[in-house]
Amino acid sequence: MDMIEWDDFAKVALRVGRIITAETFKEARKPAYILTVDFGEEIGIKRSSAQITALYTLDELIGRQVVAVVNFPKKQIGPIMSECLVTGFHNENGEVALCVPDKRVPLGTKLA
Repeated sequence: MDMIEWDDFAKVALRVGRIITAETFKEARKPAYILTVDFGEEIGIKRSSAQITALYTLDELIGRQVVAVVNFPKKQIGPIMSECLVTGFHNENGEVALCVPDKRVPLGTKLA
């Protein structure tokens, strides 16, 4: 494992957002959803693609809080512009489980 300095970690803006829309990303090479995430007034609304179709349905994603990196440059992924990176962990089958706060917190809250 590569070691990083605290200053490197501090540059990563990990924030809490709430998924407000989720749709199937039909053009994706691997099964994915297009998520629209509200990060509150300071950051606003951002879109992302997420390969989380194995563990989540579209309906159960709406309203769910997630942790995302909000200060990466935008990235073109097929027909959508990804504006943030929604975080998660691979389980033993390689499926992605979302990284989420276990209690509700205000939108835009920084990882402490």
